[in-house]
Amino acid sequence: MAAAVQMQFTKEDYVIFALLLVASTGIGLFYAFSGGRQRTTQEFLMADRSMSCLPVSLSLLATFQSAVAILGAPSEVYAFGTQYWFLGCSYFLGLLIPAHVFIPVFYRLRLSSAYEYLELRFNKTVRVCGTVTFIFQMVVYMGVVLYAPALALNAVTGFDLWGAVLAMGLVCTLYTALGGLKAVIWTDVFQTVVMFAGQLAVIVVGASQAGGMAEVWRKAMNGSRISGLDLNPDPLQRHTFWTLGVGGVFLMLALYGVNQAQVQRYLSSRSEKEAIMSCYVVFPCQQVVLCLGCLMGLVMFARYGEDSPLDKGYVQTTDQMVLYFVMDVFSGLPGLSGLFVACLFSGALSTISSAFNSLATVTMEDLIKPQFPGMTETRATLLSKGLALVYGLVCLAMAYIASRMGSVLQAAFSIFGMVGGPLLGLFCLGMFFPWANPVGAVVGLLAGLAMAFWIGIGSFVMRISSTPPAPPLNATLLPLLDVGGTAATLLNSSSTRPSGVHALYSLSYMWYSAHNSATVVLVGLVVSLLTGPMKEKELTPGTVFPVLGTLLFFLPERYREKLCCVTPLGQKPAEGTVQPYRRAQRDGEVVVLEEKEPGADGAHVKTDGAHVNAGSDAEHGEAGVSGPKEPSCQMSPHAVVETAL
Repeated sequence: MAAAVQMQFTKEDYVIFALLLVASTGIGLFYAFSGGRQRTTQEFLMADRSMSCLPVSLSLLATFQSAVAILGAPSEVYAFGTQYWFLGCSYFLGLLIPAHVFIPVFYRLRLSSAYEYLELRFNKTVRVCGTVTFIFQMVVYMGVVLYAPALALNAVTGFDLWGAVLAMGLVCTLYTALGGLKAVIWTDVFQTVVMFAGQLAVIVVGASQAGGMAEVWRKAMNGSRISGLDLNPDPLQRHTFWTLGVGGVFLMLALYGVNQAQVQRYLSSRSEKEAIMSCYVVFPCQQVVLCLGCLMGLVMFARYGEDSPLDKGYVQTTDQMVLYFVMDVFSGLPGLSGLFVACLFSGALSTISSAFNSLATVTMEDLIKPQFPGMTETRATLLSKGLALVYGLVCLAMAYIASRMGSVLQAAFSIFGMVGGPLLGLFCLGMFFPWANPVGAVVGLLAGLAMAFWIGIGSFVMRISSTPPAPPLNATLLPLLDVGGTAATLLNSSSTRPSGVHALYSLSYMWYSAHNSATVVLVGLVVSLLTGPMKEKELTPGTVFPVLGTLLFFLPERYREKLCCVTPLGQKPAEGTVQPYRRAQRDGEVVVLEEKEPGADGAHVKTDGAHVNAGSDAEHGEAGVSGPKEPSCQMSPHAVVETAL
């Protein structure tokens, strides 16, 4: 039956889709042959730390708004109503906390990789564990995010599946490997505009065909698709105000606080103020995107009512419904279907290119450079470009594996979500709890990952092994959202409340990130206390955000010192200037502060009461300290770091 209603692309559709790919490639080529021509790792990986607020904001938004979200949000609203809209309540704290907690710490340390922070705060082992976890997370996710929209397009229109996959994968690899982070950010800006245009076109044309927005709203009300405020505190309920508005905060923190793809954009800003402003600018943009997704779902309901294309057998899964709806609405309007497909693939391209660039960065900064500190800048830049190319080919291979997975696609998305929470917990452990030690960090991360995979895989197995009565829609792709990457689809199809371990498996996917990050923090703190908590004088300056010191302001200072709560944040650099930056770094057992011009070959290192010169490579400034080394516990952070708060 699906073949009978299969729709075809017109020439105009193909032209618009091709223009998207050509424009994206052109932006990459422009930055490959202009400016510094991507000849340094600072330019290729960090855009020379010269980006302004607006492009960074739109790039943050584009990375968040993947093709899976464009396909999934309208399907969710069509099936279950507008309760999902309350996720927007989580955006405020989900962006305010990164803006005023995570960004100041990362930016003042002048990092290239978020996981470099873990070495400064704990040790190299923790850094490598965090890096490997992130690489696993992104590699699994990349292939699925590339394959899912191509599969939906193929099923609805007959568009060649592997032609779409190869075109997207190769174009994305090309402009990321040639143009670096500048190309990725500016193509994200272009692709964001295309995404807005595509979604708006569908809503305007679809609503006019349904009789106007007033008629759309009336039909949605009559069909019980306009949801009220559900204050049910039950964590097993899939979507309530608490799961979306509170659990969603942790999803947002996992994405906007510690995800390398987003952190890299903050660090590419030309000042800390610009980085913070990018968080504020992206907030209203996210609300607009969320409203567009909900409106599209309501327009779909106004067109089909309860008699969905899935029930009629026109499509096989709900992730194909949106594309079927678009082809149906635009059937007499050549070119507009191509615009929406360009919108859909823009979401995929922006997410994948961000993944390529961030993977190349963490591989270079966390795994290769520490092993080859004497590597020349030219060779490091060439290797970074090669890494982006290799990850592009890996993405295509993962897309092929995803095509063989069948129903396990859902499990692949779940893996992405299950890793985000433990990584958030690891950074929170280091940033907010000064007494946490490296042993506690590693054990906490492993415990969080074990808990995440236990719940995630257990819930997946429980769903496929049970045969409940058919729900309104068999399965939905929406919870496979890019929001913090969480992606379990939990349909509470049974009328009886689960108990015991089944209750744990039935936990709403929106609580995954909070549950798993809390596991990391609690286990990490307990293990740290049992194995000997860190003392304040052992901490690298600038790696702890003094939230406990602020909360416990009423205690005498001697007690706060015992609790390690008076370590200040690193000094804020002057805004709008390019001057020597100060960076905390460990050298053996000595905690030093490094001052150097970005990209300089020599560094000046300041220790407590001694000045030494250190040679460095162009990026890191590996310090060679002359004279006897003092144990780190003999050094006070107050001697070298000024209090910013």
